Amino acid sequence: MNAVVLLSGGLDSATVAALANEQGHEVYALSFDYGQTHAVELDAARRIAASLKVSEHRIVKIDLSQFGGSALTDRNIAVPETPTQGIPITYVPARNTVFLSLGLAWAEVLDVQDIFIGVNAVDYSGYPDCRPEFIKAFEQMANLATRSAVEGRKLTIHAPLIEWSKADILKKGTDLGVDYSQTISCYQPDSAGRACARCDSCRLRAAGFAAACLPDVTRYQPGRKP
Repeated sequence: MNAVVLLSGGLDSATVAALANEQGHEVYALSFDYGQTHAVELDAARRIAASLKVSEHRIVKIDLSQFGGSALTDRNIAVPETPTQGIPITYVPARNTVFLSLGLAWAEVLDVQDIFIGVNAVDYSGYPDCRPEFIKAFEQMANLATRSAVEGRKLTIHAPLIEWSKADILKKGTDLGVDYSQTISCYQPDSAGRACARCDSCRLRAAGFAAACLPDVTRYQPGRKP
């Protein structure tokens, strides 16, 4: 039983890939070089894919930086280092819609009916494309728009972490043997992949380790701690 798993290099997607393995799926991991300023996360995705012994790992190049509008794709927009109100500037317009669409395309070619994504609506930064409503709507669209669904092979978008806390995610992943020291969550890591300890993602990650009573194995930039 095969599954396409979107693999960013962060702790959530690493956990989802391990969950898919646990459920008996042969994992086809899909990562994106989308013009992100923190492209070292792709090195983490490669490490995770190798450690989980996925069946195949592809990195697809697209360029959302052509549109900008996010601190993650436009170097002229600073990553906030203090909590902000509303949807933060680190939101990348339509990113998960684009990623899931490309995952859907590969799933059709592979004749796969299961796609996994590591979105989370509890400990998250307010992104609209991480909500259960979005996942449900995309799945409905996928089953209208694809040959496989029309021919009777229904597609399912799995978001198993969507209602989990970061602590729950870290506990489960640790039980499954995920090496979180190999993951990158930071929005502005340095060239060596060390985390800034200041951005929203770093704060959520550190709080998750603390709540799970697990050691924070994140590699931080010299002199920095959350």
